[in-house]
Amino acid sequence: MSRKPAASTGAARIGRRRTPPPEAAGGRLKLSHLRLIVAIADSGMVSAAAQAVGMSQPAASRMIVEIERLLKAPLCERLSRGVRLTPLGQALARHARSVLLVLAQAEREVADLRAGRRGVVSLGTVAGPAVDLVAPVMGRVRAAAPDLEVEIRIDSSNNLARELLASRLDFIIARVPDEFDAQAFESVVIGVEQAHLLVRRDHPLIGRRTLTLADVGAYEWVMQPRGTPLRRAVDVLFRSANIDPPRRFLTTTSIFLTMMLAASSNAIGPLAIGAARFASESMAPGRLAILKTDFSLVVQPYSLIAMRNRPLSPAAQAVYDIILSQALPGSGRKT
Repeated sequence: MSRKPAASTGAARIGRRRTPPPEAAGGRLKLSHLRLIVAIADSGMVSAAAQAVGMSQPAASRMIVEIERLLKAPLCERLSRGVRLTPLGQALARHARSVLLVLAQAEREVADLRAGRRGVVSLGTVAGPAVDLVAPVMGRVRAAAPDLEVEIRIDSSNNLARELLASRLDFIIARVPDEFDAQAFESVVIGVEQAHLLVRRDHPLIGRRTLTLADVGAYEWVMQPRGTPLRRAVDVLFRSANIDPPRRFLTTTSIFLTMMLAASSNAIGPLAIGAARFASESMAPGRLAILKTDFSLVVQPYSLIAMRNRPLSPAAQAVYDIILSQALPGSGRKT
């Protein structure tokens, strides 16, 4: 009896699955890869990054090798203390932040839809609109969404812009600093900030009818860091009058520390008008006062700023729209 012919070897090859080489196995970036590279960018240390994402340092080191095999390029440069991302690693970290933000927004949006009008909105603001705009508008936000949690950070425009770029804030009320690409942001001018000079109630200049730049320039000032809009406004004000700016500075971005230093010394603290009035009339009545001057300290206009091509979550969009309508009645939605 003749035997049936064996199946052709060609057919056997077609049905057999090839085992990919190690660097091609599962050859796409994973969310765990993205979380690790962002953690390394934030901490500059593999050990700290590993702890942040909940894995051991050896596992994190192996994952870095895995990512480098996928991308066929190094991600990190070892330093005496910690690591530094290569240009490729920095690019990956930047895009990873955006991907993780979109995923976080998706999770928040689903949760909002399931639980009703709930969620968390993180916004940042410079001092002036914090008092004059954000604080008053929170009543409207609370009425529209009682269960919405709003996180508010008050800081300089430079620091707020960095936090917005890092996806740690949904939007900000500030100015776009010169060091950043304005095309990366979508901004709407909503106000102009002015500042008063805050001092202790028994300051040597209190009681003088009208003070000049020369009068106030002789004292120490508590100022924001060099390059910030308020600091630039002070420099421009003095130089336009052909007077040297104050030479003695204490530098801080903290409004509270500015008030404390002004209250406990002869230092002069420029603060946004709303913040200065609140400090002198409500926060520390009897301890702080506003100097009467023959000049005005005008800071450049501030804007409502979001990232271009990064959609806001429904909760963030709702707060954005309420603030925009409060600042510019009749304005439309962000597009």
